[in-house]
Amino acid sequence: MLDTRELEALGIGSGEHAFVDLSPAELVEHAIRRGEAVLTSDGALTATTGQYTGRSPKDKFVVQHPGSRFEIHWGKINQPISPENYQRLKRKVLTYLSEHDHYVFHGFAGADPEYRMPLRVVSEYAWHSLFVHQLFLRPTIAELAAHHPEFTILSAPSIQADPAVDGTNSEAFVVLDFEEGVILIGGTEYAGEMKKSIFTVLSTRLPYTDVLPMHCSANVGAQGDVALFFGLSGTGKTTLSADPARKLIGDDEHGWSDRGIFNFEGGCYAKCINLSQAAEPQIWDAIRFGTVLENVVIDEVTRAPNYASQKYTENTRAAYPVEFIPNAVIPGVGGQPTTIVFLTADASGVLPPISRLNQAQAMYHFLAGYTSKLAGTERGVTEPSPTFSTCFGEPFWTLAPMVYARMLGERIERHNVQVFLVNTGWTGGPYGQGKRMNLAYTRTMVQAAIAGQLKDVSYETHPVFGLQMPTSCPGVPSEVLNPRSTWADKARYDEQAKTLALKFQENAKRFDLDPEVLAAGPKVSG
Repeated sequence: MLDTRELEALGIGSGEHAFVDLSPAELVEHAIRRGEAVLTSDGALTATTGQYTGRSPKDKFVVQHPGSRFEIHWGKINQPISPENYQRLKRKVLTYLSEHDHYVFHGFAGADPEYRMPLRVVSEYAWHSLFVHQLFLRPTIAELAAHHPEFTILSAPSIQADPAVDGTNSEAFVVLDFEEGVILIGGTEYAGEMKKSIFTVLSTRLPYTDVLPMHCSANVGAQGDVALFFGLSGTGKTTLSADPARKLIGDDEHGWSDRGIFNFEGGCYAKCINLSQAAEPQIWDAIRFGTVLENVVIDEVTRAPNYASQKYTENTRAAYPVEFIPNAVIPGVGGQPTTIVFLTADASGVLPPISRLNQAQAMYHFLAGYTSKLAGTERGVTEPSPTFSTCFGEPFWTLAPMVYARMLGERIERHNVQVFLVNTGWTGGPYGQGKRMNLAYTRTMVQAAIAGQLKDVSYETHPVFGLQMPTSCPGVPSEVLNPRSTWADKARYDEQAKTLALKFQENAKRFDLDPEVLAAGPKVSG
């Protein structure tokens, strides 16, 4: 058993209210007994999160310590909060947890032992403890005995902040203190805040060890060929990386070191709106006992999940251990990547379904991180909204964007990686008029790119964005490869392409780009 004196040092104690490192079955029992969640007909545990059904980035703060070794890129993403306000909130959270039942999980982030970070999560809810147990790396008995957390999450959704007193923007708060190694979460029950907070910690710490943190999924082929999939939630990272012909390294967060790729997590957090066994069999089969379903509607009598329902949110989720995917790589490590895929859900219907990028274009589009926020992934987003999310995950980066972009560019060049931009958004017109890209075609194009089948085909250059578009792809009708040809009104497409290009150019002004990277962007005048 882990030495509970560490809990006492936090001011929580280890008495009758503390449940430490329970098994998934025990946590399920506790969650049901406490009325937090119910079992589905498939054996999964399902819970709802109330008002907050997605992340709340406006409520995330970083404690501002003078002289910190971490060069935080302060601004609207990394909002500073004073040490005094942090300590006040921490006392509230600790007092609440010490007086109520709470659940403690000890685990790791980082599948490569050289870069692994021990962590602890103390949570008010049993189902939250099951969530982190399934998503982070689970220690062996021997590892648990020697476990000393470098970061601790203290999660008490019942505690609400007072903005006028605590310096927050609402009753919800996610506060990271890099000096104490503590994350405070309150006012929100959305479990994804815990997962993404640890990712933010790693995105801050790892570049100082020459490891590139990435918001991407990764898989590997039979020949050891590793592919990375970058993209925001809802663009297809989980779906496209869950390929029966390839082994899954991880579905969301990875590091890239001189040793290769490694998963930050031990589980998957898959969107399951409109999930079907035919379209996504691996995710479908992973939903069983031990899986946590978040905001999924279930039948009151049969307890069967209704994946088509958006009653609570479109951002319905399934959290399960990566080993629930039959061809997962355990532990989640791989060699140097051979292919990178940038995923974007373009609501304007302008970008090609697939295009090839050179190194400068890769850095440009990585920094741009263009996509459309899909409904539900953040509070208040109800329909696709065009956005630029730096490095395909702007809410999670704490250092200057060019730190990550330069690390990516260096690695693409060093390892001769081929890079593709894939649009999983709309074609034939914008959102509301065109239609969503055919998932089967997208899968086929991505598989062809990874297999090298697009190396020797002919390409044409997009006249505005300069992207190299293949004129043919095995298994895909050629008429869908050029987006302009899918629009009935070609002049309107040209107008839409110009409008989007100007948005790219305006966004690029945020960065001090090298001339060759700036030149890799779209060419159009206002």
